[in-house]
This record gives sequence, C-alpha cells and structure tokens, in this order.
Amino acid sequence: MNEPPSETPPESGPARPFLLALGFLFTGIAAIGAFLPILPTTPFLLLAAACFARSSPTFHRRLLANRVFGPYLVQWQHDHTVPREAKRKAYGLVVVTFALSIAIVDATWLRGTLLGVGVALVLFLAWLPTTVPEDEPDPG
Repeated sequence: MNEPPSETPPESGPARPFLLALGFLFTGIAAIGAFLPILPTTPFLLLAAACFARSSPTFHRRLLANRVFGPYLVQWQHDHTVPREAKRKAYGLVVVTFALSIAIVDATWLRGTLLGVGVALVLFLAWLPTTVPEDEPDPG
C-alpha cells in the first residue's frame, strides 16, 4: 500500500493569506454545492484542501477530519480515486435533481443549459478513477 503524501510546508509571506482565503471560499462554495445541483461539491473540496495544505496545516487537518467529506478527501489524497458507492450516489443525485430542475423551468434555453451541465457532471464523474472494493475482483 502506498504511503500517504507528506505534508507540504505552508507558504509564507503574501501567498499564505491569499491561499487561506481561497481555501475558505472553496469550502463555502462546496457547502453550497452540496445543496444546489448545478454546483459540484468535490472539485471545490479538492481545491480547498490544496489551498489549506499550502496555507494552514490546522485547517487542512480539520477538513480531512470532517466526518462527511474527510474520508473522500483522504482517499483522494492517498490514491486519487473515488469510492464506487459515492459515484453511484452522485450519479443518482445528478440525474434526479437535474431532471426535476428541467421539468420545473419554462425557458427552453434554460432547459438546454441544465441538460448540458448535467451531462458534463455525469461525464466528469465517469472520468474520475473509481476505487474497487477489496472483496471484488478488478475488472481491468
């Protein structure tokens, strides 16, 4: 098993407060994205983790220790994969929320935009490497 990546020493000088602010901004956007179907959560959490890793080891550890998002971030840092079950849930959430949104809106251009964003999210999820559970044979 690979060792987890070593902790990056924090930036100093003017880059540190900038990266810290970006980390909080991306964390906030990710939190909003957890409730809004058109905003993805995962990429913003990954950006927040990267910013905190370079600006504040304390906030980086707190994000990794989060009971909801922490295990996914730790796994991503370890082997750059997403658990299969998390991807299945994400696919379902994207399909259901975007289908409902498309059914609710009246403007054709907005329906098309929602459809395009939904397809892009599904493709992005499909592009992410998937963790194969240890009790299941690797299909590749």
